[in-house]
Amino acid sequence: MTQLDEAIHRYHRILESEPYRDLRWVKNLQDQMEARQLSTGGRLLCPFLRPNFVTQKQYDTLVKTGEALITAVDRMLKTALASPAVLARMQLLPAEKMLAAVDPGYDIAEVSSQFDLQLQNGSMHVSQYSADALTGTAYADGLSDIFFDCPPVKEFKRRYNLTRVGGKKPFLQALLKAWKLFGGKKKPNIAIVEFRSATGRSESEIFREFFKDEGYETEIFSPEQLDYKNGVLKAGSYEIDLIYRRVSVQEFLLRFTLNHPLVQAYKDRKVCVVNSFRSELSHKRAMFALLTDETLTAKFPPHERKAIKEHLPLTRVVKAGKIAWNEEVVDLLDYIQKNRETLVLRPNDDYSDLQTFVGAEHDETAWARAIREAQRAPYVVQERSVPSRTVFPMLSFGNLEFREMQVDVQPQAFLGKVAACPSYISPSGAGTYSPTAGIAPTFIIDPKS
Repeated sequence: MTQLDEAIHRYHRILESEPYRDLRWVKNLQDQMEARQLSTGGRLLCPFLRPNFVTQKQYDTLVKTGEALITAVDRMLKTALASPAVLARMQLLPAEKMLAAVDPGYDIAEVSSQFDLQLQNGSMHVSQYSADALTGTAYADGLSDIFFDCPPVKEFKRRYNLTRVGGKKPFLQALLKAWKLFGGKKKPNIAIVEFRSATGRSESEIFREFFKDEGYETEIFSPEQLDYKNGVLKAGSYEIDLIYRRVSVQEFLLRFTLNHPLVQAYKDRKVCVVNSFRSELSHKRAMFALLTDETLTAKFPPHERKAIKEHLPLTRVVKAGKIAWNEEVVDLLDYIQKNRETLVLRPNDDYSDLQTFVGAEHDETAWARAIREAQRAPYVVQERSVPSRTVFPMLSFGNLEFREMQVDVQPQAFLGKVAACPSYISPSGAGTYSPTAGIAPTFIIDPKS
């Protein structure tokens, strides 16, 4: 039994022990979540009764690897922006290319970024990289506070040291750094721009309250509310200096043209946008195809090449022709057809309505159809990694229940430094909906000597 398995087993034994069979402590835990509005659409964000645990060694590895990969992504982004041939391989829409060509006014590719990865004993596999709006940062901070002081965790802390990691404060610091590099001299008026949801309190509202508590005027607006006149971007009478963008480029382009006030102010350098529209390139899965092409990374620093080779899935854009795959030259479509069990077909952009196809979940006929579909729209093919699964306690119809779930750890970096790490727990993985899925805070465990 590994150190982590032993810790999880001990925590579950605590839950099953006499003091905790009375589940009033669970009701109190859930009441605290409700009081802090850690719910959406009437459902708690965390239906689980323990945090996700990682060892100090695992956390150190994800920090070291994540930061190496972020610098590699930034390096490749600069390569693509300087080379039309490389940029063409990213399968961008014309409007996306035009937005990527605009200098955001500060020389940071991604002010904030996030990985989805699976930790399994000594291995770590990255499935997605995103420089889009952060997911779970503020929620996980609130959940960490609640879990850290709940009775079973207090009992658990008699045997283990627990370390929490939080993202709200380093994220605000990163926003302000971008503002300073942009040339901002005064305290900025911040706008969080998103498409508003009717399903309850959004994470943006937690950020707004935190930014205001730290002394920064902050409001939430949808793109429709923005107006640009005389060199000033406004929403009503509120003048905007700095935008935290929670709208993806694909979402934006489905509703608006490049004449939108936000784009005009961005082009004129009258507003600082974080993350910039340029950062959207890093979100494309074709970025992994570039990074795992050794002809492009041959001159990258050794530690970056090592991180790519050991932790990124080999990825190629789906199209007919010969390509290099694991030191062999293969006909790509033929290779995909013959190696269904080990491959996954994914859309180049998560914000499309296109389906992901896991080869092992399809027969040969369905897989052939999937390959044909992947040739009609921007898709990549990737090596499939085995999901990380472990048992989580939940309350089911008033009873304690233990269920095996998939765990996607999501380290988040600010200015290239990992500082937050929520976890997404679900029956079938990140990006899928289930009433039993949710966010869990991540605690670093270290046995007391």
